[in-house]
Amino acid sequence: MQRTFTILKPDTIQSGNAGLVIDRLIKEGFQIRGAKLLHLSQAQAEGFYAVHRERPFFSSLVKFMTEGPVMVMALESENAVEKLRKLMGATDPAKADAGTIRKLFATNIERNAIHGSDAPETAAYEIGYFFNHLELV
Repeated sequence: MQRTFTILKPDTIQSGNAGLVIDRLIKEGFQIRGAKLLHLSQAQAEGFYAVHRERPFFSSLVKFMTEGPVMVMALESENAVEKLRKLMGATDPAKADAGTIRKLFATNIERNAIHGSDAPETAAYEIGYFFNHLELV
C-alpha cells in the first residue's frame, strides 16, 4: 500500500462538487487516511507551493488557493501516486481524458479542481505539511 496527497481546490469546494470527487476517489479504491477542510493563508499557500516560486503563475496560484476553503486529504491505495495522477487527468482540462476528475470538474488550467502528489517522496512531504501522525489513520 502507498499513500498520496490531494487537495480539492477552492473551485471544487465552491461548486459543490467535493462530494462527487470524494465518492469517485472511494469508488476507485482509495482509502481516506486523513482529511481536513481548511482556508489556506497566504503564507501556507506560498509555503506549500514554494517549489513554483520562480514560475510566472506563482502569484495567481497562491491567490486562487487562498480565495476559499480547500479540502486536504491523505489517501492510501496500491500504486496510489500513479493511480491518482491518472484519475485526475491532465493539468489542462481541455487535454484531460474523458471521465477524469479534471475533465469533469475543472474550468481551465489554473482552476483545475484537484492537486495530487507527483511522487512518493513528494506525497510524504505534502502529507506532513498538513497532517501530524495523530491525524492519520
